Amino acid sequence: MTILALDTTSNTASVAIRKNGETVSVVSLESDAGFAHLIFGAIEECRNEARIVLDEIDCFAAASGPGSFTGVRIGLTAAKGLAESLGKRVIGISNLRALSSFGKNSLRAVTIDARRSEVYAAVYDADLNVVVPETVGPVEQFLATLDASLEYEFISAAGKVLAPAVALCAERDREKWLDPAALDANYVRRSDAELSWKDR
Repeated sequence: MTILALDTTSNTASVAIRKNGETVSVVSLESDAGFAHLIFGAIEECRNEARIVLDEIDCFAAASGPGSFTGVRIGLTAAKGLAESLGKRVIGISNLRALSSFGKNSLRAVTIDARRSEVYAAVYDADLNVVVPETVGPVEQFLATLDASLEYEFISAAGKVLAPAVALCAERDREKWLDPAALDANYVRRSDAELSWKDR
């Protein structure tokens, strides 16, 4: 099984290839101007390093959010386009779930900066199943939902290269692979444009 995974949801992007249960290539990118102009070059670099051709890839996976709205769309569009052109399957992986794979403990409380003094947050177990659903709000609000009698491992997105984790989750979710047309984003919070429209 070979999976190519993308994450373009923050100022640091990554591409990874996972083959037969191990990560064989990772390329990381940094850009304040987005990744639309860089992502396909990074895919080629990753593919060449892994010494595979695109047709060998069984599934294209993308970090589906939460994160930058534009960044989420870039990764999903790239994955969908490649899968559609090659007749392959796709899957979107929650950034929060992917982040939980960095943990070691049985309960993993994961957070991503959502700006506006808020965080995207959730709790997952050791099998990467959600225990406390994904939410967005002040960190104090999230902490108040946790059971004080339980021990949580807290994991933040800072410094994490996410594409290998996205590929791992995609490998575990083989039964959830989709037709490219069915792939959608996981924004958790509505865009500024939607919020402004509602306020009007």
